[in-house]
Amino acid sequence: MAFDAPSLLPALPEMFLLAVASLGLLVDVFSPERYRAFTYQLSQAGLITTFVLVLLIYPGEPQTTFSQMFVNDAMGAVLKLFVLLVTYVVFFYSKGYLRERNLFKGEYFVLGLFAVLGMMVLVSARSLLTVYLGLELLSLALYALVAMHRDSLAATEAAMKYFVLGALASGMLLYGMSMLYGVTGTLNLLGIGQFVAEQSEQNLVLVLALVFIVVGIAFKLGAVPFHMWIPDVYEGAPTSVTLFLGTAPKIAAFAMLMRLLVEGLGGLQGDWTQMLVPLAVLSLAVGNIVAIAQTNLKRMLAYSTIAHVGFLLLGIIAGSPGGYAASMFYTIAYALMAMGAFGMIIVLSRAGFESDALEDFRGLNDRSSWLAFLMLILMMSMARVPPFLGFWAKWSVLLEIVNAGMTWLAVLAVIFSVVGLYYYLRLVRLMYFDRPEAMERITAGFDVRIMMSTNALAILALGIYPGGLMALCASVLVS
Repeated sequence: MAFDAPSLLPALPEMFLLAVASLGLLVDVFSPERYRAFTYQLSQAGLITTFVLVLLIYPGEPQTTFSQMFVNDAMGAVLKLFVLLVTYVVFFYSKGYLRERNLFKGEYFVLGLFAVLGMMVLVSARSLLTVYLGLELLSLALYALVAMHRDSLAATEAAMKYFVLGALASGMLLYGMSMLYGVTGTLNLLGIGQFVAEQSEQNLVLVLALVFIVVGIAFKLGAVPFHMWIPDVYEGAPTSVTLFLGTAPKIAAFAMLMRLLVEGLGGLQGDWTQMLVPLAVLSLAVGNIVAIAQTNLKRMLAYSTIAHVGFLLLGIIAGSPGGYAASMFYTIAYALMAMGAFGMIIVLSRAGFESDALEDFRGLNDRSSWLAFLMLILMMSMARVPPFLGFWAKWSVLLEIVNAGMTWLAVLAVIFSVVGLYYYLRLVRLMYFDRPEAMERITAGFDVRIMMSTNALAILALGIYPGGLMALCASVLVS
């Protein structure tokens, strides 16, 4: 029998990144301590080169390989580009933070690269097998990252909670996938979608499989009531890990949502819409209300993440190409905003001190008016106030949900969004209207300040001119 080798071109960026991660692992093992910075440099160079490779093979039409288990399409390419961009900036922010705490080791960057590889595989999944492979590669790397500060009891506790709950969610997702395969007889998502679309009457086994799959997705997104891991993990993990955990994986989780529900189970849209509506409402309510009581900024941003997940789900609930594009726009906007917000904690931190309490931002305007201004941009954007990027992300999602005839859901989202204004404005008040208890010197390097300035000003610029990013999302999802 003749063996036809699959075309490797659609998966070239993933294969290159795998080679870089493996090389980084070997280099870190055999390099002397004084050359450990080379792993960081290799990782950053690898991310840049992978970014260029994704651009070079940007598809006009979807390209599949590995027996149609892997697809390179426009949506996947755009999401990969933002995953790589966000990760590059995260590594840049993390360098000084890790060095000050004697955590500047190759493990952080190598595990980060393997996590990015898992995200890219997940984004391009066209089979249940590929979905699970990418998800587990991402999850296992994140578990290890959360636990990398072995001398911290908080980090160890956070890693254990994350691992146990993550394993439970993965088991539910796998069980749902196994039921789906048992009913349809195929692992291919397009084949599953065709089978589901041809069903003339409701199949209870398919609906039960859908329940398990939605539970698994909801956990990975952090939607209520599957959100219990987010506040503890965000607070307990080193801030550099929280920064990574709260940004790029959200883009991959959106891709998983699209691949499984829209491509694979689009014929059950009425069923999964009914499941997502209460998840969205509860996430908006719990996220915005509980965040008010938080005094730790990482926990506050964790509950803010839960609220943002509620908005993300609204576009999916709309059930139209425009709604999916709005959710994609919202996911990318959130990743950019969260990157800046968690990055600011790193900028204000110093050796032996974590600037993760709200009180640590008291009187920031007196200590550094420029950093206070940048944080103002980030908080106003996360609060979805015009003319910042977060406002347009919210607007696009609400417009689609209204067009879908669910005005009541849009009204609820606006009400909870107004509630959420309180905890963002509280931080602004602390920065501008309170006096600092002490005028500690901000030790962040000039390069990190430049990156933070670029991050925050980009959010302002995208808020003033949001059309380009909106059009990009629409071009890959609206036919």
